[in-house]
Amino acid sequence: MKKILAASLILAFALTGCNTFKGVGKDVSKAGNAVTNTAEKAEDKM
Repeated sequence: MKKILAASLILAFALTGCNTFKGVGKDVSKAGNAVTNTAEKAEDKM
């Protein structure tokens, strides 16, 4: 019983971690797109 509980907790933490990293990746991607768009707008003005 204790092994099943421990395995369930480890699995829950692993899945939560994956979702967190996925969210961070999306945030970084959005920030990169924002920088790219700003640079393109500045280049168009020149």
